[in-house]
Amino acid sequence: MFKLLFFISLVAGWCFIQSSGAAQEVDLTDRPNDVVSFVSEYCIDCHQGTEPTAGLNLESFGASFIQVATLAPTDRRDWERMVKRLRSRQMPPRDSHRPDEAKYHAIIEKLESILDQHASQHPEPGRTESIRRLNRTEYRNAIRDLLALDVDVNAMLPPDEAGHGFDNVTVGGLPPILLSRYVTAAERISQTAVGAAIHSPAGLTVRVPADQSQESHVDGLPLGTRGGTVFEYHFPASGEYEIQLRLARDRDERIEGLKGSHEIDVLIDRQLARRFTISSQKTSPQKTPSQKTPSPKTQPSNQAYGEDDASVEAGLKGRIVVEAGPHSVGVTFPEKSKSLAEIKRQPFDASFNRHRHPRREPAIFEVSIVGPMDSASSSKTEPMALATGDAVSDIADPKPEASAYGSGGNASSTTRGMTPSQTRIFTCLPTKPDEAVVCAEKILARVMRLAYRRPLRDDDLTVPMRFFEVGLQQGGFETGIESALAAVLVNPYFLLRFETQPNDLKSGSSYSVSDIELASRLSFFLWSSIPDDELLTLAEQGKLRQPEVLQEQVMRMLRDSRSQSLVTNFAAQWLYLRNLDSFRPDMRLFPDFDDNLRTALRRETELLFDWVLREDRSVLDLISTDTTFLNERLAKHYGVPHVIGSHFRPVQLSESNSHRGGLLRHGSILAVTSYATRTSPTVRGNWILGNILGTPLPPAPPNVPALKDKSHSESLSIRERLSEHRANPACASCHDLMDPIGFAFENFDAVGRWRTFDNGRMVDATGELPDGTKIVNFEELEQSILKHPDLFVGTLTEKLMTFALGRGIESYDAPAIRKIVRDAAAHDYCFSSLVSGIVSSVPFQMRVIE
Repeated sequence: MFKLLFFISLVAGWCFIQSSGAAQEVDLTDRPNDVVSFVSEYCIDCHQGTEPTAGLNLESFGASFIQVATLAPTDRRDWERMVKRLRSRQMPPRDSHRPDEAKYHAIIEKLESILDQHASQHPEPGRTESIRRLNRTEYRNAIRDLLALDVDVNAMLPPDEAGHGFDNVTVGGLPPILLSRYVTAAERISQTAVGAAIHSPAGLTVRVPADQSQESHVDGLPLGTRGGTVFEYHFPASGEYEIQLRLARDRDERIEGLKGSHEIDVLIDRQLARRFTISSQKTSPQKTPSQKTPSPKTQPSNQAYGEDDASVEAGLKGRIVVEAGPHSVGVTFPEKSKSLAEIKRQPFDASFNRHRHPRREPAIFEVSIVGPMDSASSSKTEPMALATGDAVSDIADPKPEASAYGSGGNASSTTRGMTPSQTRIFTCLPTKPDEAVVCAEKILARVMRLAYRRPLRDDDLTVPMRFFEVGLQQGGFETGIESALAAVLVNPYFLLRFETQPNDLKSGSSYSVSDIELASRLSFFLWSSIPDDELLTLAEQGKLRQPEVLQEQVMRMLRDSRSQSLVTNFAAQWLYLRNLDSFRPDMRLFPDFDDNLRTALRRETELLFDWVLREDRSVLDLISTDTTFLNERLAKHYGVPHVIGSHFRPVQLSESNSHRGGLLRHGSILAVTSYATRTSPTVRGNWILGNILGTPLPPAPPNVPALKDKSHSESLSIRERLSEHRANPACASCHDLMDPIGFAFENFDAVGRWRTFDNGRMVDATGELPDGTKIVNFEELEQSILKHPDLFVGTLTEKLMTFALGRGIESYDAPAIRKIVRDAAAHDYCFSSLVSGIVSSVPFQMRVIE
């Protein structure tokens, strides 16, 4: 039924799309002679003939071309390519006849002036897809903001394919297998959010990364504990849940570090819910109290003992009582006092495998939760249609008392005993049967307006109310709302983003998107989620496009916690932070690398970006700053003293550790641009060209041979080994640009540590900029970037605009990007000035008729 409704609505949505047409050429009355002269003097030798360099033929810039009075799209594309290469000083090549700086500035200014003037007279905003589905991150955030429910979308939906560096670009298709996953997700989400009858126990299994060390405190768990894990879980109903633990084992399947006895605590909202005791030797088990709700004096306890590991682990199972709703679940070891055995050297911070990193104490490998197990929560005897509105949950356990871990408690619980999702959904409750339909319509109208991101139409409620009426007859008011919500969550107007176009304009014309569509563009840009009530109301009133209103909303949304998506979603993809999950350095060369360090590296970069965003600082602080964010684990890795504890904090860098600071010095960036066994100046240089300087190089041609393996390569430096690429003419054109930039970072090894020697030799970090300027280290590269801030700021603007529009940047977007950068310069390139410029730009507010 759900699938049939989905396809009917999807076909209707496609009816909004109009036919396509070709872009037209536009007149340009002046083509200055100095542009032609510059091209003839510095460019034409390479860019002419049947096989021009880089496929760019500039013969049309000759004298005969001056008579042409049109600027075609191909001309604009070529001119923009010229501007980008000239601005980065990549062209003309360093070994060719090159203009001086005055000529560079003059020709760039002339070209940009012509292109910008043309764009102002003939705006071309480009075109986003008319129908785009929510990607996995947007779906999760939309459910969170719509139903106050955080769901694990990774278990429900497949990953999205990335395009132009972001996973919100290639989201036009909706294959049947994905549709089936959406239907299943809608049913599970609606049941969890409403909290209706649970007919069978549900389960969750959380695994701790195998390479995570658990010898010290884990951030998010109480002080005085070590190791373990903490996660959020939405318990579907109040009742008894069975929890089972598994311990980390070595490659021989033996429990690691199991010497003597150890306690394991299960915490719910930082309250002690159950305690297990494990031991490698048989001891007398303690009697387990019979009461369900633990108190500080008598906690339910299991003692796991035995002569083999299987019997020890078999005892790590027990039941706990939990109220319905979201809770923080922690599993950890109370820390024991211990002395460090005298050894010849300091032990590694990494400790997770008997072969190279033997654990000194047991560690958690897996936590499983199943429930509710009791019959009281598995079948509700009284439908909500007859409820008074004071209780949704049938089980009301006593409030937990304070424990040694602190007051704890679920901060999101309500005085009515409702979960946050139920509070968000049930804005009314019927007190008698004849009020059920009216109340349901009120509930659904509010949810659907936000879910569909537009005012409701007369027939929007028809299908959901049919589902409600069927559910009402089968199981009562709650069941009816659950069925109706599932129908809403598979409706195309929730899963898909539609942008319509006027019928009275010809193909190729530009038009402004509606305020409703602008609201969605804005919310999915800054929050990766649906518009809230305030934003949608302004759009419905036709006020959102007013400049002062739009600016006020941008600033409000940036201050909102939901803008954290710019950190975890945008920045994580722009800076390749997602690649850290697959980064596995060679343990023989980097024995101190573990998941703790991997997580810390990512967090440092996220916090720097968040700092710039929250304090509205200059985006140039991403390149150069004397502040970074460290915890004890990362500080040890960097060699920064006096940082104690698992929590991150801003650290003011001193002269002794001045090689830390901006993004280019972060271990996260240095790691994802390295190989498992060594650094890669080529990868690092290419990353900087594409993500910092905005001049990505084309992929290597398929016929270029790989580096020959040399038996003596271990005795050669990276610089010497890469010289073969630069000696090959087929490789030199790109490697001459990438490698010299990457060499500047050779003082950082493959996991981001500082070094002065590599393979027994003094590190040579000298390099060269695209304009031929010699540099001695990465600091001079940073200074060059700050000297020409428009390159980096323009690149960041391009990345933000790609993310905001959900499409790749084209040559006709360049004038808008230049205007944003110029306007932001007056505000010291503060982060909000870039965002405001993008939101006010032609590409963001307009669209081309297809």
